[in-house]
This record gives sequence, C-alpha cells and structure tokens, in this order.
Amino acid sequence: MTHALRIGYLVPRFPGQTHGPIRREIEALDAMGHDVLVLSSRPPPKALMPHSWSDAAVACTTYLGSMKLPWRKRCWDIPLLSRPPFRALRDAIQFARDIPLCLPASIRLLRVARKRNLDHLHVSGGGRSALAAALARKMGGPPYSLALRMPEAACRAGYRFKWRHAAFGTVTTRNLHDRLLETVGDDLPERVILKPEGVDFGAMRRQTPYAPPERGRPVRIFSCARLSPEKGHHDLMSAIRQLLDQGVDVRLEIAGEDDNAGKGFRSKLEAHLKKLHLQDHVRLLGAMDEDAVRAKLEEAHLFALSSPGSPAGVAYMEAMAMGVPTIGTEAGAPRELIEDGRTGCLVPPRNPGAMARAIRALVQDPDALMKLSTNGRARVEAHYRVEFGAMALAEEIARLKSYSPEAATG
Repeated sequence: MTHALRIGYLVPRFPGQTHGPIRREIEALDAMGHDVLVLSSRPPPKALMPHSWSDAAVACTTYLGSMKLPWRKRCWDIPLLSRPPFRALRDAIQFARDIPLCLPASIRLLRVARKRNLDHLHVSGGGRSALAAALARKMGGPPYSLALRMPEAACRAGYRFKWRHAAFGTVTTRNLHDRLLETVGDDLPERVILKPEGVDFGAMRRQTPYAPPERGRPVRIFSCARLSPEKGHHDLMSAIRQLLDQGVDVRLEIAGEDDNAGKGFRSKLEAHLKKLHLQDHVRLLGAMDEDAVRAKLEEAHLFALSSPGSPAGVAYMEAMAMGVPTIGTEAGAPRELIEDGRTGCLVPPRNPGAMARAIRALVQDPDALMKLSTNGRARVEAHYRVEFGAMALAEEIARLKSYSPEAATG
C-alpha cells in the first residue's frame, strides 16, 4: 500500500475539451488517499470548456498565469525557419524566448510547492508548463515528471533541457516512447514508464445493448477528436462521400473543436464539407460534454477516426468500452490498442477509399459488428481502466520519494 502523497498535477489550460482522462486520473489518485493539487497556466476559452464539471474544476485549480506571448507572430511561423536546415536555430530562438516568459510562473510554482509541501510535481505535456517545472526544480523546487500523450509534444523547443532534469517520464504508448527516444536520446531520465490513458469503466456502460444498423436505415457513424489537421477528418469526410456515391446511406457526426474555439481549422473542414456536398450527411458538433459524447456513442453503429499518426487515445477506448465497433488507422499507436479483425478494424492512413471499404464491409456483416462490439469492450476492461494508470503513477512517485536524499536522512 502506497503511503499518502502530496502531488501537484500541472496541466496547461485546464480544464480543456480533451482533459476528461486527466480529470479521471486525478479523481482516481484522490480515491487512493493522495492529496492532489491541480495547477494550470490559465483556463481555456469558455467554448473549450464543455464539461458539466468545468466550472468546479476552475474553482479548484491554482493558476500560475499566462505563459503566452502578447503578440501573435512567432519565430516558427517564419517559412525560412521551418525548413530542416534552420529548425535547430528556430528551436534555439524559441527556447531562449520561452525562459523569461516562463520564469514568473516558475517562481509562483515554487512558492505554491513550498507552501503545500508537495512531494512531487507531475506535468502533462512537454511545452512551457514543463519548462516552468524544470526552472522551479533548478531553484530548489520539488522533483517533477513529464507525461507524454501526443507525438508533437516530443518535439517542443528545449525538450532536452526539460527531460534532462525530470525525475522520470510517462508515455501512453510504445510508439510515443520510440519517438521520444529519437528526439531526446541520452537526455531521457533513467525511467520512462508505459502508462496508457484509461477510461472510467463503470461510467462507460450502455443503457441498451448494441445493435447493428437495420437494413434500409441510415448507418450512424460517430467520431470524436480535436479539430486539427493531424486528426484526419478530411479523409473521413471523403470516405463518407464515396459511400454515399456507392449507395450506402450514412450519417457522420464529429465531436470536437479547434484550438481557437471554432475560429481556426474548423473553417477549413466546413469548406471541405461544402465542397463534397455533405451538409445533409455530416455534422460538426463542436466541443461536447462527456455525458453528451456517451449518448452519441450509445446511438452509433460505428466509431471511426482517420488520424494518420494518432496516439492510442481515449476516444478509441471509450468507443470500445461502450461496445461500439471501432475503426482506426494502421499508423502509429492505434495498433497497440486495436487487434485488426478481432477487437476493431485498422485501415491504411490517408486512404479514404480504404476507410470507405472497411465501413461498407462491416455494415454488411452484422455478425462481425457484434464480435467487434464484444471483444472491443473486453479489451478495454482488461487493460485500459483509469485506475491502472493512477496506481502506476503513484507507485513511481513513492519509489522516487523512498530513494530521495531527504528520505534517507529524514
């Protein structure tokens, strides 16, 4: 039994639309008897806080202040600096600028950590919050760990400095660990543990049994992911167009919003939707509360995500936990979660034709759908419960604390 720990959990722009898994992990740590202090840089725009628990989370979060530049132009927006020969220079410029930008937040973080006598600080991502934690540590603050959940977070400016001073790291997939090893190399801490995200299996339960689509009725497909180019929404829409042209009546709903609260990448998706004449068949739902997402999964015949390099995200896990047959891509981490043909279906990335063929084959085979529904839920129940990740994190912090110089002399 791990003794009660005082843990600071630092999450940039909390509580955001994709922070449900983090909130559940914090609740699991609380249920284990640990004292968890939630910290963040600043809250996101209201449009990106769709959850019923968002206001309560804001009230319980300690905010360190913005670590964002007051002007919009950034050094990595300059086309010349985006070319491979100049990327190292671009990252060096960005890192040099980020240090004074993060210093006030790191000082506030240090004060909070000392006031609350934190044993450890766990940081989500490798951005400026990670830099604030590293600077606080250099000034005598608590040891910290970094949690890598997204591939792009492995390549942030100053990543070697942030990882070099981390006590340990966590990654959600083996694929992400390989990416991290390529970019950080010898600056990785001695221990980087595999800690997949998990779902609240008790909450992700159907009210009615899963049923395949009825002949002659529309096929309902649901997708859930932040609106950004790397999520492959364009390809999924193109697959829907192909299915309609082949006489398959389908309806696609996509939950999620872009990082600019609907004023960014969403406009490009809307233009693509109109170009394909899909206004009557595809809906962009925006950021949604977890209960609303669960209701959509209850209605869906299929869950699909066309991301060309997605992590094995919680959206897949939640769909599978709800018994919804799930289609992902062969690229990246979904292969670690989905066994093709048994617990879900995998298709090549950036291939709308392959996605359309997979959907058509499944909706014509009710037995295959029922098998994927049953096996997918069993897979998540066995390996991806939120309690597993919380226990792994607490055990790693306790192990670190037991071997610290303070513990040895205390």
